[in-house]
Amino acid sequence: MAGELQSSPACHNDMTEIKDTNPKDRVGIRKAPMSGLPAPVLMECGLVKLHGDLKYGAYNWRDAGVRASVYYNALWRHIEAWYEGEDLDPDSGEHHIAHAITGLMVLRDSQIFGNCVDDRPISHKPGWIQDMNERASAMIDKSK
Repeated sequence: MAGELQSSPACHNDMTEIKDTNPKDRVGIRKAPMSGLPAPVLMECGLVKLHGDLKYGAYNWRDAGVRASVYYNALWRHIEAWYEGEDLDPDSGEHHIAHAITGLMVLRDSQIFGNCVDDRPISHKPGWIQDMNERASAMIDKSK
């Protein structure tokens, strides 16, 4: 049934277990795993990708490259829409979080592919987030 967890007694969750009878295990368990990625989320991202393919063309980012700021802005629009209570993107009908994940995948692929225009602003000094977190922690401690 949908939504129910099913397990097979023949399969184990220990990804590092090596069977004596299969020498491929020794090699296979040392490769990048895909089995831990949630298939329903990947398929949602596939639907978001299909929506983008139909709208902009398949692999358009590899052909033309991307500007980091465009994907950053889209990511935040989807996350903020979701956080404010809108689950589904009105244009595609797919989940805003799936849109954000898919956008991050395209951005990262573009970086790996070498055609991402890094138009981020000049960086703050390293450690600025840790500094802000320490200030928040001190503020909380002071209020007790």
